[in-house]
Formats: sequence, C-alpha cells, structure tokens
Amino acid sequence: MGRLDGKVALITGGASGFGATASQIFAREGAKVMVTDKNDKGAAKVAKSIGDAATSMAHDVTREAEWKAVVDATVESFGGVHVLMNNAGVFGSGAPQSIEDISLEEWRFVNDINMDGVFLGCRAVIGAMAKSGGGSIVNISSIAGIRATPDIVAYGASKGAVRQLTKSVAVYCGRKGYKIRCNSIHPGMVRTPLGDDVLKHSWGDADKGAKERLKGIPLGELGTVEDIANAALYFASDESRYVTGAELVIDGGVLYSR
Repeated sequence: MGRLDGKVALITGGASGFGATASQIFAREGAKVMVTDKNDKGAAKVAKSIGDAATSMAHDVTREAEWKAVVDATVESFGGVHVLMNNAGVFGSGAPQSIEDISLEEWRFVNDINMDGVFLGCRAVIGAMAKSGGGSIVNISSIAGIRATPDIVAYGASKGAVRQLTKSVAVYCGRKGYKIRCNSIHPGMVRTPLGDDVLKHSWGDADKGAKERLKGIPLGELGTVEDIANAALYFASDESRYVTGAELVIDGGVLYSR
C-alpha cells in the first residue's frame, strides 16, 4: 500500500530538481501526478519516465489563465486534486541583488515567479481541492526566507513571502473548514539547477562554491533532491493530517548554527 494511494498531485517546476524527483516518488507511493513546467519537453520526459500514472503540461506559473487551465486539466485527467507542490522558482537572472545595486526589473522578475507564482497556485487550487475532499499544499521556500540575505535580496524576500503566505493560507483554509493544509519546506544547499545558480552567484563556480558551503554545514554534506522530495511526501500524505502552517528546515544544521 502506497502512502499516497488514491491521491492526485500537481507539481510545478517538475522538469528537474525537487519537482522531478517528487513526481517520481509521489507516483511510486500511489499518486497520480500532473507534472508542469515552463520547460514542457522536460516535464513530458519526467511524466513519460513515470508511465500511465503521470501526465504533463507546459505551465508558466506567473500567468493566471494557465493556472486555471492546469488545475482544470488535472481534475479532468485524474478526477480531482489533493496535493499541490508549489516548486517552480528561480534564483535570478544573474544580475546584482544587493539592495543598492538591484534593478527594479530584476526584483520583479524574481518575485513574479517565486512569490506571485505561489500566490496564484494557492488561490487557483483551493476550490478544486476542497471539492476533492481536502488535501495538502506544499510550498517550497528556502532558508533564505528565514535568514538575512544581503547579497541576494530579491531571492530572500521572495522566499520570505512564501513562508508568510503559507501560514496565512493554512489558517484561512482551516477556518473555512476546507480540510486543506498548507506547509512550507526550507531547503539549504542542494545541487539543483537553481542551487548551482546560487553557488555561481557567490563564488563564480558551482563546484568551488559547493566546497566552500560544505565548511559551514554542521552535518558535513550537501542535501539531496531526495531529502526535499521525501519531506514533501510527508506533507502530502495523511501522516501529516494534523500539521498545517508549519515550516520544515532541511539544511544540515546551517540555519541554527550561527
């Protein structure tokens, strides 16, 4: 018996990283999965690797109309929706992100995807999820959403917004009686495409940056995509039925060691 038997999950940013791994793990645990990504070929490849339990769609999370289309297609394909993993995100374009140097264009680019995309997803899925009998929204934030990020101010601010939005959605849905939970995951350093962008921004080279980051991790190793996907699995499953508005830090001890 799978931990997600009978559930339908919608996972954004599913072409790579956390989203791709979560799609595979969720399906292995019995879920039907809608894999979405702006990279539609990548999303289709992940869905194909899963088989009949998954399908995919091209999806720009900043576009309100596309959210409606994706939620409708998920319900049409699998009969409902019980899990939303808001995973799609960016680090930035590579432009400066200190408060003095960042452009308004860069600020809006990062927040449009990381913050507005999560807002649109939460709002779009609530109705369908309530009709499906309830479920779980899992928002991927970052330890950057908890700590100061003076050199990556847009990224940190966007992830901080996800942290706060998660708690507001959790309380709202609880008070409405929707049986929808909402929790956030806060990864530390993991070698995903986004993680490598962070390392390149700080050290110029991802491999060099990874070695430098290791020095500050109490557990002495970087995280893996499986670490994050397994946490999402817990939040998606009924094992976390009494958990909402929570934030789970997965960073090897970095956040609380300074």
